[in-house]
Amino acid sequence: MNAILVAVIGMVVFALGYRYYSKFVAEKIFRLDPNYVTPSHKYQDGVDFVPTNKFVLWGHHFTSVAGAAPILGPAIAVYWGWLPAFLWVVLGTVFAAGVHDFGTLALSVRNKGQSVGTIADKLIGQRAKILFLFIILILVLMVNAVFAWVISNLFIKYPASVIPIFIQIPLAVWIGYAVYKRQKKMLVPSLIALAVMYGVAIAASQFSWLQVDLVSMMGGETGTGLFGLGAVSTAFFIWIVILMIYVYIASTLPVWKLLQPRDFINSHQLVVGLGILYLGLIFTNPTITAPATNATTDVSWFPLLFITVACGAISGFHGLVSSGTSAKQLDKETDARFVGYLGAVGEGVLALISILAVVTLFPSAGAFKEAYSSFGAANAGGLGNFVEGASLLAGGIGLPASIATTIVSIIIISFAATTLDSSVRLMRYIIAELGMEYNMPTLAKTHVATSVAVLASAALVLIPKGPNGFGSGGYLLWPLFGTANQLLAGISLMLIAVWLKRLGRNYMVAIVPMVFLLFMTLWAMFQQVFFQWAWWGTESNMLLFVFGAIIFVFAVWIMLTAFNVLTKGIQPKMPLED
Repeated sequence: MNAILVAVIGMVVFALGYRYYSKFVAEKIFRLDPNYVTPSHKYQDGVDFVPTNKFVLWGHHFTSVAGAAPILGPAIAVYWGWLPAFLWVVLGTVFAAGVHDFGTLALSVRNKGQSVGTIADKLIGQRAKILFLFIILILVLMVNAVFAWVISNLFIKYPASVIPIFIQIPLAVWIGYAVYKRQKKMLVPSLIALAVMYGVAIAASQFSWLQVDLVSMMGGETGTGLFGLGAVSTAFFIWIVILMIYVYIASTLPVWKLLQPRDFINSHQLVVGLGILYLGLIFTNPTITAPATNATTDVSWFPLLFITVACGAISGFHGLVSSGTSAKQLDKETDARFVGYLGAVGEGVLALISILAVVTLFPSAGAFKEAYSSFGAANAGGLGNFVEGASLLAGGIGLPASIATTIVSIIIISFAATTLDSSVRLMRYIIAELGMEYNMPTLAKTHVATSVAVLASAALVLIPKGPNGFGSGGYLLWPLFGTANQLLAGISLMLIAVWLKRLGRNYMVAIVPMVFLLFMTLWAMFQQVFFQWAWWGTESNMLLFVFGAIIFVFAVWIMLTAFNVLTKGIQPKMPLED
């Protein structure tokens, strides 16, 4: 199968989805009003509520949701063949992710920029809200811990990426002041910043003295580091500490000082990176060597495919970003379609090239099956296969392998770092909200809530003995991420459906993907919790069993409450729109 043809089919479906389906949802279902006063104007505070140009906000929104997940999930899911992964990415983006991301943004804008967890109180009751916030808190804690682990290991593996990543921070601050204090345009400065980053990246890939290789500084992999740790573990510990300090500062600064300009730079990185990869696809014109479907798998794709590919098809974390940060920055309500739905399409485009980079990497179907001999092997090698495949595609436009690898690693780290500090900011909101809920106002203070979020995330990374060596404690709960994330998406779609029904509008656009997603996710979670992780299961793990069982029960409870609201038409105790 020709890879270019597959890419064209996917792009055409994405374009039609945005052009027609999102327009239908915007005009006929959500009924966006260009004159509606959005929370960014009504509650403008210069910190979290800041009216923002839709292109800049799209950059923030997209790079906040496009961490490593839309790359890693599809790179693993091709284990079942490229066709199931392709169909789920394309159709999931158009009919599920687009409605979910767009819908949670529109819902939040109409409710004072509040998070979906808070809005659940209005729609289905306070008890459901608390249960929902618990699921969200576990989810963002896992994201924080694992993404910190991923970034630290990528810094160790690709030391040429360190300076280009860190040089982005002062450049973003400079852009923030130029735009918001001096009323300059953001486009040209951000392009200059991107050029500087890539210029440094090219130089660092060629000159070792521009590489921050902490392991080599301590005598190599067999060297001795601090606190009795080896060189690699010490380097990892140092990067975790630096990252935690960074996310503390980044998540408490006003969004215009660092978050928005850095994310706008990263949105250009996306355009450049995708441009390089898709141009490379055209020039190399590779053939897909992986099978369309793999009949010799040790794990069934049904229903596991739909939780393996989350970001890139649909992800509950996107709803947290839509309602947690993006809704507070939306300038006009009509911008929600561009930011929310097109943000989901952007993720679909990234997931599509991830699939193509991996399935064109191998010289034959036999070589692919050898590399993807089991689901465990797919999990272990997915990200590395993408980096290698993407480097080959980039080589199609003449980029040397060392430079291409460095640029690909920078793109992955940049997106992961953006997701990390947005997630810490979201966790701060949730902790503050729970503090107010349980009459602990101290927890609602910005620096107290942020400290709790950062310390909890660092503790989960460093203290438990994780499955991937020192500092991988977050992976103890990571097997829950896929199901918890998709449950969150399904519940968010349910809230959108309840909102639309109470407004007297057609809510089937949310109900159909909700039913499909919740059915697949609850099925997968039930199998994992009660047949895999329980003490009588195949891979007994009491930590995963306890947390998984709690999340499963909470999710079912929320669903039954929402179903009761939908069928009995219970009226909200508070206005649905401010």
